[in-house]
Amino acid sequence: MYQARIHVTLKPTVNDPQGLTVLASLRRLGFGNAGDMRVGKYLLVKVDEADRAAAEQAVTEMCQKLLANPVIEDFNFELEEVKESSPAS
Repeated sequence: MYQARIHVTLKPTVNDPQGLTVLASLRRLGFGNAGDMRVGKYLLVKVDEADRAAAEQAVTEMCQKLLANPVIEDFNFELEEVKESSPAS
């Protein structure tokens, strides 16, 4: 079993009004050193696959079909093998 840490972000050429709002709020709070804010999504998903290649393929398809909009968003992910926890006796 694998756990995927998925990051979905707007493509650099896409306007990010939410990012601009967060940046303006940070500056109003006194964080004048904040700049170039982009807002995205962070998702964790466990994938029940026996090997890494199958898990990578499954996560890629999840992102392409649902989790990211390929027209305006990019995605990347890291996979970590996790051991299933056994129920307490």
